[in-house]
Amino acid sequence: MRRIPLFLAAATLGCLSCSTSVKPDTLQVNNLTDVSVTDVTLSLDPARLPAVDWASHAFFDGDRALPFQIHDQNSNGQADEIFLLVDLEANQSLNVEIKPVETMPVFPKRTQAELSHKVGGTWEGREYEGGEFQNVSELRVPAEHTDHSWYIRYEGPGWESDKVGYRFYLDWRNATDIFGKTTTEMVLQDVGQDGFDSYHELSDWGMDVLKVGESLGLGTFATWQDGKAERVAVTDSVYCSITANGPVQSMIHTTYYGWEASGKKQNLESDLSITAGSRLTRHQLQWAESLDSICTGIVTLDNTELLTSTEG
Repeated sequence: MRRIPLFLAAATLGCLSCSTSVKPDTLQVNNLTDVSVTDVTLSLDPARLPAVDWASHAFFDGDRALPFQIHDQNSNGQADEIFLLVDLEANQSLNVEIKPVETMPVFPKRTQAELSHKVGGTWEGREYEGGEFQNVSELRVPAEHTDHSWYIRYEGPGWESDKVGYRFYLDWRNATDIFGKTTTEMVLQDVGQDGFDSYHELSDWGMDVLKVGESLGLGTFATWQDGKAERVAVTDSVYCSITANGPVQSMIHTTYYGWEASGKKQNLESDLSITAGSRLTRHQLQWAESLDSICTGIVTLDNTELLTSTEG
């Protein structure tokens, strides 16, 4: 199984080098750089932390509860991963205490992922007529669905932080688009509610700022065949689910069953995630059969300098 992480963003961010160590009921986080950073999301393995009931324990810097989120990847009631949000001064060593609490703190929601499609209508050929949008946690894409079927709100799943929003087309185009935001509030729940493609016009929350057209969009996965990009377009079926929707991190999982590319048919697994305070999206992909070459989409602006490398 091949696995590759990609990162896409509407702007570049600096990097943090940090380390962690665990003592009884205390987690030490070290910023190893000379740069102060905010909204650093740490991915913690519960197996390496004190054995506590995470339904009644929280992370503290002194008396201040630090935003965190439990990720139960297998939906079995067990914590598989914990996302902890911290700010660090340059060269700071931060001692984070794990304490019991009577009432779990509620943290501001700074990320969101959603998937919304119509219910109560009917398919008329390739178009869905009538009905109302309803948010769902998962969807096996109907065989009738294609571009401009009017079935999925803003045509695919969306994910956002307090900095930026994204969506990708859940059809043969499979391209990633950008929602520019004018607010730090969560906005996706309102996008496309007042008209199917109203997000192309500036609203109070912002607007669609990338005109994808026939391009791959930003960070979209594809293979390079005969001098052109081959999209993840031909599949047997597609399943998409919201696997996390929390204050610190949100995630979308998509399985492309029977994807045809490079003369092969195989399943492709995609996991998209975004964290609070960040414009970056992590895109992790898995596939079984080898591919001749892979490519992705980037945004070119006026006066953009092209940098190339021949190093492997």
